[in-house]
Amino acid sequence: MLSRRRLLQRGLTTAAGLTLSRTVPAMQQAMASPAQVRSGARLIPYVDPLPVPPVIRATGRPGEVINLEMRQFQQKVHRDLPPTTLWGYNGSWPGPTIEAQSGQPLSINWVSKLPTTHLLPIDHSIHGAESSLPAVRNVAHVHGACTMPDDDGYPEAWFTEQGGHGPRGSKFNPRPSSYPNCQPSTSLWYHDHCLGITRLNVYTGLAGFYLIRDEAERALNLPQGEFEIPLMLQDRLFHRDGSLYYPKVVNGPKEHPIWIQEFYGDYNCVNGKVSPFLEVEPRKYRFRIVNAANARFYHLRLFISDATGKIQNDSFDVPSFQQIGTDGGLLPSPLEIRYLLIGPAERFDIIVDFSGCEGKSFSLVNDAPAPYTMGGQYLAEDVMLFKVTKPLSGKDTSVVPEALVPFEPLVPTYATRERLLLVSEKERPSDGYVITGLLGNARWHEPITEDPKAGSTEIWSFVNITGDVHPLHVHLVQFQVLNRQTFDVQTYQQTGKLVFTGKPMAPESNERPAHKDTIKSYPGYVTRVVMRFDLPHGAQVAPGDELLYVWHCHILEHEDNEMMRPYKVVV
Repeated sequence: MLSRRRLLQRGLTTAAGLTLSRTVPAMQQAMASPAQVRSGARLIPYVDPLPVPPVIRATGRPGEVINLEMRQFQQKVHRDLPPTTLWGYNGSWPGPTIEAQSGQPLSINWVSKLPTTHLLPIDHSIHGAESSLPAVRNVAHVHGACTMPDDDGYPEAWFTEQGGHGPRGSKFNPRPSSYPNCQPSTSLWYHDHCLGITRLNVYTGLAGFYLIRDEAERALNLPQGEFEIPLMLQDRLFHRDGSLYYPKVVNGPKEHPIWIQEFYGDYNCVNGKVSPFLEVEPRKYRFRIVNAANARFYHLRLFISDATGKIQNDSFDVPSFQQIGTDGGLLPSPLEIRYLLIGPAERFDIIVDFSGCEGKSFSLVNDAPAPYTMGGQYLAEDVMLFKVTKPLSGKDTSVVPEALVPFEPLVPTYATRERLLLVSEKERPSDGYVITGLLGNARWHEPITEDPKAGSTEIWSFVNITGDVHPLHVHLVQFQVLNRQTFDVQTYQQTGKLVFTGKPMAPESNERPAHKDTIKSYPGYVTRVVMRFDLPHGAQVAPGDELLYVWHCHILEHEDNEMMRPYKVVV
C-alpha cells in the first residue's frame, strides 16, 4: 500500500522551524513502490464552519458517573458529500469534551450500542484480531491519564454490546472506569484501544477530548469560554457516496493480506469536518490541539490568504503561536514559535492573538511529508482557515503571562536505572515492505521485560534502527525528555554494540522543560526520557502487587501489529 523504506537523507524539522544538527546515519534499505491512494471525490476546502464538540462538565459530586455510549450514526463531513456513516461517543465525531477538576475523581460508564458488523475490513491474521473474536469490540483509554490498570483501557480488556469480553478475565472491568484526576491542568484525550483493531475503531470516529482544570490555570486569565477551542486533527479518505474509505494492502506480504503499514488520507479533518473555517474576533484565542491521526505527522504554519484560503504570500507577517502547554500540562513559561511539529497523539496548547488583524484571513497549512520524514504519499496541505471577520464582542482582558506554572525537573543520578529498548521492524527482503514492528525485540504476547518499581525513577532509551519516526507512548506516566544522540546503526545491527557518532543533543525547544507522554523517536537516534512511576493518589495496593500497563508506538497501524508491549509496575 505505502511507499516505504527510503533512507532519510534530509534534516529533521523541529517544532521551532530549526533542523537537527545531524541527519540520520546511512542505512541500506530496499524500498516498496506502490501507488498513492486518493478519495473518490474532489472537495473544496474551507467551505464548512468548524464544529466544536459538545462539552460534559463534571460536577465534582462524590460518586459521579458519566455515561458515554458508542453508537453508529451519520454526520455531514463536507458540504459536497452525502452524510458519512460513523461511530462515535454519544453519537458525535469527535465525542463530547469531558471537563474534569483536578483532585476530583470521576467515573465514566463506557457503553457499546454498536452493531455486530464492522464498518471496515479486518485483517484476521493480526494477533488479537482473529476471526474467532467478535468483529466489533471496544475498550476506551484516556490517553495521558494517571489511573489504575483496571481503568486504563488495557488492549485485551475489550467488551461487546452483547456482553462478551476479552480473554483476560482479571483485566476486564465490568464497572464504570474510575479516573482520579490527580494531575494538574492538562489536555488529555480518549480513544478506543482494542488489541488488533485500534486503527479501525479510531478511524470510524471513536475519539474525544478530556480536559483537566485546576486553580493555577484559572488564576492565569488565559482565553476561555468561546475563545478556548479544541482542535482534533485527523486525515481521512472518502468514497463519492460519503462513506469512509480505509484501503486494503496491494501486493502486501502473505503474512498480512489486508493490513497496511500506515494510513494516509488526502483530506484533513478538524473536529470532524474537512478543512473547515473559523470566524474569529480580533483578540486572543486558546486552541487545544491533538493529533488524532492514525499515522500522519503535522508540520503547521500560518499563511496570509484571501477569504477562500488561497495563500497570498510567504510572509512571516502573521500571528505567531504562543505555546503554553504540551502533553502533560502547562509549560513553565510561554514559547513563541512559528511552526508546530506534532506527531500522532501529541498535544499542543497554544494561544494565537488576532488583534489588529481585522478583515484578514490566515490559512493553517501542513507541509510534513508522509511518511514523516521520507515522503512518498499524498501531502494533505489544507488544514483550516481563520477569518478575522467577527466584530469584537467586548474588551479582551485575557493575557499571555510571562510565567505559567512551576516545573519540577527529574534529575537522574548514578543509581537511576537505564533501559535500552530497541525499536525495530521486520521487512520483506524483496522490497523492504514492513511485515511487523517490534519494541524491545519482542512481540505482544511474549514475557514482560520492563518491570519498574512503584515510585522509582528510570531512564528509557529508545534505540531506533528503523527508517521511521515512531511516536512512542508510555501509559500511566508523564516523562521528561533528556536528549537524543546519533549512533552507528550498521554496527549495532551486526554486533549489538551501541557506538555513538555524535554528541547528545538537547530536546526540542518545546520539549524542555515539559511533561510529555508521547515522544518522537527518530531513526538512527537514541532518544532518552526519564520518568517516575508514581501510582494514582490513594491507590489501594499491597506489597508484591504487579500492575499491568502498556507502552507502544502511536502510529495505529504499527500498534495493531505487534509494536506494543505490556509492562508491569511492581509494588
